[in-house]
Amino acid sequence: MNPLDRLCAVRDKRERLVLGLSSGTSADGIDAALVQIRGSGMEIEVEPVAGKTYPYDRHIRKALIEMGRASADEICRMNFDVGGFFAERALEFIEENGLVPEQVDLIGSHGQTIYHIPRAPGAVPSTLQIGEPDVIAEKTRIPVVADFRTRDVAAGGDGAPLIPYVDFLLFRRSEGTVALQNIGGIANVSVVGTALEEVIAFDTGPGNMPLDHVAKVMTRGEEAFDRDGKRAAHGRIDENLLASLLTHPFFGRRPPKSTGREAFGEDYVLSILRSKGNQSIADVLATMTAFVAKSIYRAYEEYVFPKTLVSEVILSGGGVKNLTLVSHLEQFFHPIPVTSIADHGFDPDLKEAVAFAVLASESVAGNPNNVPVATGAHWPVVLGKISP
Repeated sequence: MNPLDRLCAVRDKRERLVLGLSSGTSADGIDAALVQIRGSGMEIEVEPVAGKTYPYDRHIRKALIEMGRASADEICRMNFDVGGFFAERALEFIEENGLVPEQVDLIGSHGQTIYHIPRAPGAVPSTLQIGEPDVIAEKTRIPVVADFRTRDVAAGGDGAPLIPYVDFLLFRRSEGTVALQNIGGIANVSVVGTALEEVIAFDTGPGNMPLDHVAKVMTRGEEAFDRDGKRAAHGRIDENLLASLLTHPFFGRRPPKSTGREAFGEDYVLSILRSKGNQSIADVLATMTAFVAKSIYRAYEEYVFPKTLVSEVILSGGGVKNLTLVSHLEQFFHPIPVTSIADHGFDPDLKEAVAFAVLASESVAGNPNNVPVATGAHWPVVLGKISP
């Protein structure tokens, strides 16, 4: 079967086995999720089959973190290198699950964001993800849908957040609303109820990324993150620094809005550490962890609670493992219950990989899968480019 015929066959199937691949803002590795998908649109049924996280090789991660200052030839080369790494992990994952590539109908790959410019006065909204999908398709011989953000940007949106459409399909309620709070490198929320046009979704601000940078810099690379939030739990919160951090211009912008490494990455952390160089790592992490939690809660106070009641806050992403961060959130949101997406049958680390499998399946089905009220796009569009 030639590639286009295979793609048409996938489009016409009622049931698809889709591999979702995702690498978040933290650039720590690739999440892979194998997902059984039945139907599409409002009738979709999604069943996660298997999942795994593959850390980036040290040299790849270092290069990705430095991509914001890379030359054109370095970006060009990394686009293919990262695509090859995605393809190799995809084939490894398929084999580990007792399958062959011919049994997988489709791959949905987010790629790795290396720069993101949201809408702002004087800016040209644009976004760049690397991890060349043609390389993935060529090496795996599986159709690939990738580069999901750019069509939304072309339609006047931020290209983020991308997950609200999937959150609505999987977690909508017949009555009331629920908040899906993801805490990856950047934190984002989707508040879903009964209607897609009523979804509230936006980036709330920093997530794990600045916390990880603090741990890495202050331990001179010996620790990549604050495991379980233990260091933060033993530190003292600097209330003056916390108040200062909450004045970041991003928090004053109204949704739709998105952010990334450019605002809350390593340069941001280094500027904080230079001004607070005599504090212990525990104190800095205590303050930064409180900052992430407070910025999330304030986003709800300003942009969610005035519009709707929330019956539950469901956490996903690596932040679920930071017990100090979760404890702060539970205190802020009380009496609203704060739970893990694991309680709803999804691995917190793999939610976004599952989501990109769903977005890819919806793209092939021809269904618009952005949420204009969340991204600011002028209208619904079908996201993603297809590599047969």
